[in-house]
Amino acid sequence: MRISVIVTTYNNPDYLGRVLEGFNLQRRLPDEILVADDGSGPETAECIGDFSGRAAFPVRHVWHEDRGFRLASIRNKAIKEAVGDYVVIMDGDCIAGRHFVSDHERLAMRGFFVQGKRVLVGPAASEALGQESVNSFISTAGMLLSGEFSNTHHLIRLPWLPPLTKTVLRGIKGCNMAFWRDDLLAVNGYNEAFIGWGREDSEIAVRLYRYGLKRHEHPFMACCYHLWHPENRRDMLEENDRILEDTIKSGSFRCSLGIEKDSSGQ
Repeated sequence: MRISVIVTTYNNPDYLGRVLEGFNLQRRLPDEILVADDGSGPETAECIGDFSGRAAFPVRHVWHEDRGFRLASIRNKAIKEAVGDYVVIMDGDCIAGRHFVSDHERLAMRGFFVQGKRVLVGPAASEALGQESVNSFISTAGMLLSGEFSNTHHLIRLPWLPPLTKTVLRGIKGCNMAFWRDDLLAVNGYNEAFIGWGREDSEIAVRLYRYGLKRHEHPFMACCYHLWHPENRRDMLEENDRILEDTIKSGSFRCSLGIEKDSSGQ
């Protein structure tokens, strides 16, 4: 199958450059990367252009105007342009280990979407961490001892263990998720009613469950390394909580303000 990786970003070319380099070192290369850019300036475009000249796969820059935090909207734009059968969505502050794409390919199964895992990296270690470091046994041992990393049990890779099956919202993290593209189209993608940080990932999970899917996750596969950054502003969280609750009550699996803008819902 063809795998499209969508990497979201906003004005952080240092982190984005390291994230993109990680995909050039994968055991199984992605078939394309789409950088879903929520309105960054020219430094980000330069970073993407530089990487695309060295990448072993097509790289596309999907951009829209900066009008505040519109993560759902730029993800939808990238999903619409993706050519893959399977879509992995991650954030531009998450470095993938070398098995990341092959693990997602191995976990892909019809009737499921996948919730990947993350190791949290502290401020000091985030200064220079790159994909070569996360693939080093010596570096991994150092991570366990440094106190700069948490969720370190995900550093262990045990691909022969079966994934867990869940149908709950707890544990949904949009920085590392994967879907069959036609499932995303069926629910009309992310709900663009979400403006500002929070809850867009839980809301699409509600609709995917209602559509009939279940969630697979594996504690010891498809892990990324989440670099430290200050927390996003949460001034829209109350409104986003309301949108999530409305979706839970609605009984609909398709949002009207999604990839296609319509007034339907079923």
